[in-house]
Amino acid sequence: MRATPGRPSLFRLHVAAALLALLVLLPGCASAGKQGTALERAQYAWTGAVRWNDMQTAWQLVDPEYRAAHPASELDFARYEQVQVTGYRETSATAGKEEAIREIQIGVINRHTMAERTVRYTERWRWDAAAGTWWIVDGLPDFWAGQ
Repeated sequence: MRATPGRPSLFRLHVAAALLALLVLLPGCASAGKQGTALERAQYAWTGAVRWNDMQTAWQLVDPEYRAAHPASELDFARYEQVQVTGYRETSATAGKEEAIREIQIGVINRHTMAERTVRYTERWRWDAAAGTWWIVDGLPDFWAGQ
């Protein structure tokens, strides 16, 4: 179908409408994209720290309000040295603008008894707009729950 002189083709009108919609929606996507990328980075850093038993680094990703209310001692960190994480697997995840939740299965071996077990753990994350980062809100995983 050819456009007549002075009148745009139907295709060009659709392209123009699509571009206009993108311009209207783009600012919202940019902020959601930045927040989403920040969540992915925070979760990647958290997963790596826990997976490699680097609880000091993981502790730095815990919400500062939680750290102030529940300070970790050297004994707390020494306790984590008694176990070795053997696996870290996400089983489900949901994310919103202000909060994200991941269900995790963590394989843990007691270094002294060599007994392995699986621990289920729920990560809850909150977006801190002032700091421009995501924080995990419930502290370090409890590998000894129920024991």
